Order: sequence, then structure tokens, then C-alpha cells
Amino acid sequence: MSAKAISEQTGKEFLYKHICTTAAVQNRFRYATATAETDWARLSQEHPWLLTERLVVKPDQLIKRRGKLGLVGINLDLQGVQEWLKTRLMKETTVGKAKGVLKNFLIEPFVPHPQEEEFYVCIYATREGDNVLFHHEGGVEVGDVDAKAERLMVAVDEKLSEAQVTEQLLTHVPDEKKKVLASFIVGLFNLYEDLYFTYLEINPIVVTKDGVYILDMAAKIDATAEYICKAKWGEVEFPPPFGREAYPEEAYIADLDAKSGASLKLTLLNPRGRIWTMVAGGGASVVYSDTICDLGGVDELANYGEYSGAPSEQQTYDYAKTILSLMTREKHSQGKVLIIGGSIANFTNVAATFKGIVRAIKDYQGPLKEHEVTIFVRRGGPNYQEGLRVMGEVGKTTGIPIHVFGTETHMTAIVGMALGHRPIPNQPPMDAHTANFLLNASNSAMTPAATRTASFSEPRTSNDVTPAKKSKAGLPAEALASSGCSGAKATTLFRKETKAIVWGMQTRAVQGMLDFDYVCSRDEPSVAAMVYPFTGDHKQKFYWGHKEVLLPVFKNMDDAMKKHPEVDVLISFASLRSAFDSTMEAMQYPQIHTIAIIAEGIPEAQTRKIIKMADEKGVTIIGPATVGGIKPGCFKIGNTGGMLDNILASKLYRPGSIAYVSRSGGMSNELNNIISRTTDGVYEGVAIGGDRYPGSTFMDHVLRYQDTPGVKMIIVLGEIGGTEEYKICQGITEGRITKPVVCWCIGTCATMFTSEVQFGHAGACANQDSETAVAKNQALRDAGAYVPKSFDELGDVVKTVYDELVANGTIIPAQEVPPPTVPMDYSWARELGLIRKPASFMTSICDERGQELIYAGMPITEVFKEEMGLGGVLGLLWFQRRLPRYACQFIEMCLMVTADHGPAVSGAHNTIVCARAGKDLISCLTSGLLTIGDRFGGALDAAAKQFSKAFDSGMLPMEFVNKMKKDGKLIMGIGHRVKSINNPDMRVQILKDYVKQNFPSTQLLDYALDVEKITTSKKPNLILNVDGFIGVAFVDLLRTCGGFTRDEADEFVEIGALNGIFVLGRSMGFIGHYLDQKRLKQGLYRHPWDDISYVLPEHMSM
Repeated sequence: MSAKAISEQTGKEFLYKHICTTAAVQNRFRYATATAETDWARLSQEHPWLLTERLVVKPDQLIKRRGKLGLVGINLDLQGVQEWLKTRLMKETTVGKAKGVLKNFLIEPFVPHPQEEEFYVCIYATREGDNVLFHHEGGVEVGDVDAKAERLMVAVDEKLSEAQVTEQLLTHVPDEKKKVLASFIVGLFNLYEDLYFTYLEINPIVVTKDGVYILDMAAKIDATAEYICKAKWGEVEFPPPFGREAYPEEAYIADLDAKSGASLKLTLLNPRGRIWTMVAGGGASVVYSDTICDLGGVDELANYGEYSGAPSEQQTYDYAKTILSLMTREKHSQGKVLIIGGSIANFTNVAATFKGIVRAIKDYQGPLKEHEVTIFVRRGGPNYQEGLRVMGEVGKTTGIPIHVFGTETHMTAIVGMALGHRPIPNQPPMDAHTANFLLNASNSAMTPAATRTASFSEPRTSNDVTPAKKSKAGLPAEALASSGCSGAKATTLFRKETKAIVWGMQTRAVQGMLDFDYVCSRDEPSVAAMVYPFTGDHKQKFYWGHKEVLLPVFKNMDDAMKKHPEVDVLISFASLRSAFDSTMEAMQYPQIHTIAIIAEGIPEAQTRKIIKMADEKGVTIIGPATVGGIKPGCFKIGNTGGMLDNILASKLYRPGSIAYVSRSGGMSNELNNIISRTTDGVYEGVAIGGDRYPGSTFMDHVLRYQDTPGVKMIIVLGEIGGTEEYKICQGITEGRITKPVVCWCIGTCATMFTSEVQFGHAGACANQDSETAVAKNQALRDAGAYVPKSFDELGDVVKTVYDELVANGTIIPAQEVPPPTVPMDYSWARELGLIRKPASFMTSICDERGQELIYAGMPITEVFKEEMGLGGVLGLLWFQRRLPRYACQFIEMCLMVTADHGPAVSGAHNTIVCARAGKDLISCLTSGLLTIGDRFGGALDAAAKQFSKAFDSGMLPMEFVNKMKKDGKLIMGIGHRVKSINNPDMRVQILKDYVKQNFPSTQLLDYALDVEKITTSKKPNLILNVDGFIGVAFVDLLRTCGGFTRDEADEFVEIGALNGIFVLGRSMGFIGHYLDQKRLKQGLYRHPWDDISYVLPEHMSM
């Protein structure tokens, strides 16, 4: 949600820190918090004024009218405060319908004052601007301030002046107080704007000769503005509504939500309840809660929550296991039910999310059976058939009763089944598989001929009619004619020729739009170009039917607009941080008359500025926080309507006669399903978005539909919060809306809850009785709209009204024409398991695809938990084994002793020369590594092979030395330029001591040391060098550590694994030499002449 209540202490802290006014604000930061854990001696030490002043104490837990409830202790000393708290602290109290425990109290200095010095001030946000309310009589008995207070509306983007305040608000205030109050109210308003408050009430504010005192304060801030206000807000804790505890599981899910691009919400209502929900979608989650409450389950409803926005399998697993953990803590005499529901997803891969839920069910199968949990599942959307299959499978394998349903079942039917109000079908009919819709039987790659383009209720347009010419770029002539003047908005937003620019690299959404265009028999793709500021201009490949096409991608919007003047729609997938700027920029181009803003979480103040400019420019805004909209046969926004299987199943490829408007994207898709099953189909549908201030309103679209001849019936899916639906009532009663309107407002359950619940959409919260769903449904019914008794009956009412329209001839159903087929994308076909293809690569050491990186089967968290170190990681990635600790230590020692051997060796020399030539680190490292071979550093493998072969063949050390001499071959790993038997290599000595002490067997090393005795007797420097030692010791390690067979150990030697030790170790040294040369700022190296022997032919010598 966006508008969240903050504690009185937090609100006052914001005010004291950031208000800018000439009025003297008194008692700044003079407050203290008291809880059950408070150390009173320490508290009085931290706040000495507690011992010297009279005090006020009150609970700070979002409780309204504390004074009238007897919850304010006034004019007490510190001892009196403690006595007053004894009867209240940690005691259960009833406030309205909510019961809660008083846990947190605020103590402040008492301000003695007469009643006439108390005033009331409140600022709150509306769509058009911010209302400032002021009343000259404040305090407990202020009464109905809405009726009594002076009111001043400050329009969006306008400022408040002291003169305005004085003239319009302070008419009943004594003259000597006007200047102070005017300055304070202006400062308060500026604070309200700067810190993104949405509601700020002070009652009373006391004005004395000393200045201004803030006695009681209530406030809400726009939580989505955290990225803007973090520096000023600091860490803000949002307390739960009074009567509802803050549970750690809620905080855990909130943290998951904050770290995810998806939406994850959880509110615990009654942890002992028997009815639990796990619902996909903000709108759907409300509908399921409504239905549970309608069927009498309100007292047993345990939670409210939702997951949406394509969460990953791991995120869904974490969400599901949290709910399963909660519901299996206490048994219920009747057992428990879990409703895993949802509307038809637009873009979420249902199978992927269900796999996460299935994992959680498997983990909790014991407790679930013990608590007699029955699970009911209903879902639709991309790959839902596979999701339902795996869900049904887990029921069979675990023995947990799981009843699974798809789009053939009404969305909320499972609630009636779960609560015993309707029978559970034995084997529900399953809709066709995704694949059956998409595979093309035709070999033709041609664009198919036009099928049905006219509405089912309209005569088909003759082919020889010339389309109306555009009178200016992007705006259709009929739309301009209907608008009448500049600034008015078009009635028709989308046509068969509509072209759009997509902001953001959303290739999947764009391909979905092109597939929709193709199946609708459009002549050209609806996407003309894309804008993506993070790359240069380029082309992006897409499919148009069978054919590949290239769409231009521009770095900036100006180039895209200039090169595509035919575009009149912008679809913005910009993030919540950049959506405001990109939308404001887009509205500077007169060709744009419709903008869809997909992002969720745009601060309300920014949205209101967008709305204001859109109204001035005559631009229709769809969103924010929306999936978009769809006009069958013409145009679809982004992911609206889901994948092609749903487009075809819901007959969205051709127009019907029914238009709808909804807030929720997922519920829009559910409406598509309901309308396709009960009528001739959708003419147009728009999801205006779940925010408090959507860019366009229900009424905007209802009036468009009223003025559109092809629309014969209008469906509105409203929701709790706001008053937009009352405008529809007014339109019906005044005769402006004459077409049948079927309407239902979701959120009827809210009036049954004892504490306030914020639903999935930011705007789904009633601030007064008239904003409740129950009140709005009754008003719509009274006005003459068709309002069902519940969402369960919506489809029945739609069918009844449609049948009447058919019966009276308003709608004449047309013959169905099959749509053209579109080939399925390879990636999706593979996801569905329809095709197989040999992989281009095989790997067995690492998997990065899941939530956590895995090395040879071991999660990275385990690697660190077990403190495996670099040697252990190398064992996993090179040898696919978890090596014993002594082996890991030996590997690390080898890397340490081979890290460097000075600047004179060939590899280091090359690296240094390359670094001094100004090359980069990678080039210099590569230059050094390329010198590694049999002569330098590559002797590990060769030594291991030579010594192993000799030892395994049974040769005596002397025989081996003699054979190598006879064959004229060097013994690899024997010999050193500097070190000798008298001047031993300490690296070898360190390794030898460790190996002898820790290895279970050193047969090959002993053999090599015997060879060394023979070679050093001939020449003292023919010692077993570090390469040879590591080579033979590693063979001993592989053969005797217990992790490898003899063949596996020999294979690792054969394929060059041991040389990798030298390469890895020496790379550290080479990088060190590179950094050293750069640090020393060494210039270009040129080898000196006197160190070169020039050997030329005699006749050329000087």
C-alpha cells in the first residue's frame, strides 16, 4: 500500500526536525516512550524534564478519540504517570469493534491553557489537490469538523501562501494569533508536501503568547516515496492498526516483498482460524476474502494475503512455507482448509509458482496430515495446466486431500466447496492444453486474410470504405471530432491501425503484442519502436507469425517520436523511480494521446502531477499499477489478456459487445473469461490500476463506452476505497448513462473485520463509511445498475442481462470465425514439455539457476557454513568431490608456494614487459600464462605421469634413471638452477613435512625421493623440485584419499588437472607483478643492447 499510518511520536519527530516557520514551535523533541520494559530511573535520567514538569500520558497505537475513551492522563507528575499506567499498561481494551492490548505510551509535558487557545488543523490529499481544514475551536469536543471547518483546496503543483490562509481559514481567529497561525499552517503544508504526507491532523494545536504547541497528532505518509525521503525519514516503523498484533511472520514476508520485484503480502487476522488462503493477485485476494465472509467464514478466516507479479519458485516457496508453518501450529476440531486461489494470470508462469508451493507442501506433509488440512486449488494463466497437474500429483503422493480446478470452474466456486456449501465435483472438465491452441497446421507463412473485424453487434464494414484521414499525427479524425477542443480526451483510444512505442526492454510483452496483432489479422505490428535509455540505438528481433522482423530500439524518446510520427500510444514499463520523468517527457509530444503506466509504487504526489498534465494535454492515462487494457481485434497493452491460449479461449481476437473497466489486472482477465462464457465477448476492457489515484477513472471509461456504438453493455468491477463509483450512480440517475451497467464492488469483507486491513491495492482502503464496498454496491443497486448479491453470482447476472439484449434485438450474435494460428515460441514449447532438443553444453560442476548458487551439488551457504576454504571449493569445482580437510589444506599450500618465484622467470618477465607497454590486466596476465609449458611451470603433469608410469610398471628407481638417460629424456620435476641438496628449496621442505604428517600413504613420493638420491649423487642440483614434488604428492593424494577410484585418479592426471594448480597459483603472482609495475609507474621496457649478443653473417658484420 502507499498511505501508511505512522505513530504520533514519529509524526511529531518529523515535524520538529523539518518544519520551517517563523512561529515558535514549543516543546520540540520533549517526549518519552513508556512500555512494559521501561526502566523508569534510566528514562528520567535521559529525560530530566520528567522530574520537574507536569505531564500528559496517552497510548500511541493509532487509536482515535483517546480523550473521549478516557485514555489520556493529564496534569500528572512522574509518580502519577506510573500509577495511571498500572491500570492500563498491558491491559486489553476495546476501541470500537477492535480489542487490543495497550503496550506503547507517549509521555509529554502538560501545557496549561484555556479552551479558546485550542485550534484544529488537518491536511489531506485528494485527486485534485490537498485540502486544508481549519477550525477555531479544537480539542476533544471538536465534533464534525467536515461540516464545521473552514476549507481551502490547494491544487496540485500550487503553493499555499500566508495571505490565503489568513483570508480563507482564519476568519474567526483573534487578530493577535493570525500571523502565528498563518506562518505555522504554511510551514506545516510545506512539510506535508516535502515529506510526502498523505494525511496530517493536529487536534488540538494550542497557540499561547509563548508560541505553538502540538498536543495531539495523527498522520499517514506515502510509503512508496521512501526512495525520495529516506534521508529525511530515517528508519520508519509502521505500527499495525489497534486490535491487530504485529507478527514476526508478517515482517518476514514484508522483507521478502521489499527485496523482490514481485508483490508478497501477509496479514494475520486470526492465527487460530481454520480457513487459510494463499491467493495470487491483489484483486483476487479481496474477492476470495469477500466470498469466505459472505459464506459465514469471517470468524474462522485466519489470514489475508496475496502473491503476484511473477514471483520466482523460491519466493513462492518461502511465502508458502510461512503460511503452512502458521496454520500447523494449533489443531482445530474440524480440521483446516487451505484455499490456493487466483484469477487468470496475465504473465506469471503458474507452473513455476506452483512448484514452489508443492515444495512447501512436501516439506510440511506430516503436519498438514496431522492437522487434517484439505487443500482447494483454482488457477489459470500461462502454463496453468502443468501447475495444476503437479499440484494434483503431490496430493496423490503425500495423501493430502487436494482438489484441483482450472478456468472451467468459476473463480470463487472452491470457497463454497471448502466451506461445505456446494458439492465437490469428482472429475471437473479440463480445458484444452495450451499447446492445442498454438500449433499451426498450415504451412503458409503468409499473413492470414482478415477474419472478423466488426463487433458482433454491428454490421461489418465494407472493404472499400476509405479510412478516415488523420488530421494530425497520431490522433484519429473521429476522436478529434468527438473531443471538440484542445485538452479534451478521445473517445476511441485504440483502432486497428493504432501504433505504439514501448518504453523499456520488455521483449516478452512486445512479442505478446505482436502475436495478438497477428491473430487479430492486423496488417502491421502495433509496436513501431522501443525506447531504452541504457543502450545505444539498435534493432531488436521479433516474430510476426512465422517471419522474423526487426523493431528499432532508440536510446532517447525524442528520436523515437520524430522517426515515428504515426505513433499515438506510449506503453511505459519504466520502473517506479523513472516512470514519472518518462511520462512527463512523453506528454510533451502532441502525437501521444494515450499512455499506459505499468509500474506499481509510484508516489501519489507524482501521480497527481501526471494526472494534472494529462488533463491539460488531453492525454488518457491508464495506470499506474496496471497490466493495461485490451481491445479485441485491434490492440492490446503489454501483457494484458495473458498468453495466446487465453486470448483464444476468451475470444479476445475479435470484438464482442461487452465493455468492462476494472482496477485489477488479474481480475480483468477473469472478466474476460466470464464474459466469453456468458456473452458474445469483449468489445474493450481496461484495468485502470490499483492506486488511490488512477490516471483515468471508472467514469472516464464508462462514458467512453456509453458513447461507443459497438458497446451494448458495460461491466464495472469496483472496489473498496474512494468514491468514484458514486459518479456512475449519478450518471445513471441523470440519464447520462443509458446502456445496461452490471457492477460489483469488491471488498465487502472489510466491514466484518474488527481491525482495519489494507488490501493488495494501494487504493483499497475505506477512510469513511461511504467508501465501503457494501455502501457503494447498495448505492449502485438503488441507482438502477445490475448488482449481484456476491461475486459468485456476477457471471449469472451478466448472462441474464446479455440474454435480454439478445432477446430484444439490441445484440445480434454473429457466426464465429476461427482465428489464424500463430506458431509457438521455442522457449515456451520447451517449457510446456512439447519438444526436446539436445543441449549445446553439458555441465556438472555448477548451477546458478535457482535461488542459490550450487557448487557440485553443494549450496554456497553450506560451503561457507562448513568453512571449506579455497581448497574445498577447488575440490568441488575441479574434482566434483568434497575432499578431506587435510587435502584442502594441501591444495591451498600448493597455491601459496607456487604463487610467485620472482621477476626473472619467463612468465613474470612477460607480464612485466606487457604491463610497461600500457596493456590492461587481462592482457598482461595472459602474456605471462602463455609461457607456461614443459620448460616453465608445466612440469607438474609431466612429472606425475613419468613417475607414476615407472612406479606402476615395477621399475626400480635406478632402472628408471638409467632408462631415461638411455632414451635421452629429461626426468620432469628433477633439477633446479639455484637450489641443490646442500641448499634445499624450503618450499619443498614445507610441503614434504606436511605430506608425511597428514597423508595416509606416500608411495609415489617415496619413490621420487629415492630417484632424487640417485640424481643428486651425480650432480647436487638434480633435486626433486617444487613442480615434481607437487606432481607426485598429488597422485598420492588422489589415489589414497578415498574419494576416487584408481582409474578416476589416473584420468585427472592425464587430462592436465595438476598443471591447473600451477596456473592458478602463479596467476596470483603475475597479477601482483602487473599491479607493482603500475604502482611504480614504470615506463615502456626496451631491452638494453649490451645484454644482447648480435650474431650476424661475417660478410655483414661491422
